Amino acid sequence: MTWDKGATGVLELPSGRLVRGRGLRRPLAEDAARPDFGVYLLGAAPPPQPWEARWLRWPDFRLPSDRAEARSVLAEVWERSADERVELACGGGRGRTGTALACLAVLDGVPPERAVAYVRSRYDRRAVETPWQKSYVRRFGG
Repeated sequence: MTWDKGATGVLELPSGRLVRGRGLRRPLAEDAARPDFGVYLLGAAPPPQPWEARWLRWPDFRLPSDRAEARSVLAEVWERSADERVELACGGGRGRTGTALACLAVLDGVPPERAVAYVRSRYDRRAVETPWQKSYVRRFGG
């Protein structure tokens, strides 16, 4: 089972896969759907979650600490999003989350030079906050 298309924070990729992005500083509403799998993009380990979760070390306003691991984890997110509710989240839900969502868009076939605009138009207009995050997305396709 995947996300509802109109749910808060859900990004539809060109293939129709749905992935939720969110900011951890805003707790989930009691009636919000829970993910099957979550990837948390944080500088320090997140608290335990009641669902399967992975931590990808990614300091605020920066890039992933281990880029090979990031590519592997994002590929897993893309694969699992075909039939599971998968979420990506950081503190605010914009910079790191937006960057990761843009990388997923690249994996889904969006040209790297258009991926940031794709995510900004469909997820959050302020997603992908820094020049080096934008550059990371452009290089992610190569």
